Amino acid sequence: MNIIHLITGDRAAAALQAALNSEQGLLKGELVVLNDTLHLGSLNQESGQSFSDMRREFWANITPEGLPVPMVDDLERLMQVSTMLTNRDDLQLWFWMAPIPEDICAYFWTLHYMKKHIGRVGVININGLPFLDENGKLFYPDNIAQLPAKEIGKAAALSRLLSPSEWETDGEEWLQLKEENAAIRTFQGGKKLKAEAADFYDNALVALCNANTQKLNRIIQTALQKHKMPVSEWFLQWRLRELAAQGILSIQKGEVKKIGIESAAETDIQEGHAAG
Repeated sequence: MNIIHLITGDRAAAALQAALNSEQGLLKGELVVLNDTLHLGSLNQESGQSFSDMRREFWANITPEGLPVPMVDDLERLMQVSTMLTNRDDLQLWFWMAPIPEDICAYFWTLHYMKKHIGRVGVININGLPFLDENGKLFYPDNIAQLPAKEIGKAAALSRLLSPSEWETDGEEWLQLKEENAAIRTFQGGKKLKAEAADFYDNALVALCNANTQKLNRIIQTALQKHKMPVSEWFLQWRLRELAAQGILSIQKGEVKKIGIESAAETDIQEGHAAG
C-alpha cells in the first residue's frame, strides 16, 4: 500500500522529510504539506468567494506592511490528493496530528472533504504518547516538529484507519467550526476546540509591555516562548498594531511601549462618577 502523508506546517513537514530521506528507510510515501493555519481567522467565505480567496484575504489583512501575502491554496492541494485517491486504488492518506489547534482544525477540515474516501484515510495522533529525544530521554512532544527522524518511524507504526464512528462524529466538526466562525480556536485537550475572540491574547501581550520602549520582535518572541501561544508571529504583530490603534500601545520603528492606560482608567472613573 502506497501512502500520502498529510501534515500541517513547514517545521513539522521538515521532520517527516528527514525520515523520508533517511538511508534507513524510516518512512516511505509522498509528503503533502498544508500551509494555512485554520485555527486563526474566518472560515466562512462570502457568496461567490472561494474558500482559498477568503483565507488569502485574512492573511492579507494581518501581513506586516511590505511583506508578501502568503499563497494559500491548501484546498486545491487537498483536491489533488482526492483525485489521486480516486484514480489509484493502492493509495491511502495518513493525516499526522499533534495536540495543537492548527492540526486539530486541519484534521476536521480534511475529513469534511475526504468523505468519499472512507476506509482509506488514516491518522497518526501523537497526543499523550512518549517518545525519545535526540539524547535518548523520554519526552511528550506537543508538535511533530519535535520528533527526531528515528522517532518519526516509530510514530508511523501507530497509524490506523479511521473508524466509521469517527467519520460520523469528527466528520461533522468542520461544519460546527464554520458556523461558530470564531477569530481564534484554542485547543482544549483531546480533539476539542474552543471559540475565542480576536483579542483573546491581547491582555497577555499588554502585560509584556511597559512605559519604556522595547523591541517589538522581543515582545513577540517572549509571548511565544513564555505563554506558548500557538499562533504565528504575524498574528501577534497584527494584535499589537490593533492595540496601538486603540491607543493602548505606541509602535514606532519596530519599538513598542505602553501608553494611555492611566488616562483611560481615569476617564472611566470620571464617567462612572458622572453616571452616578
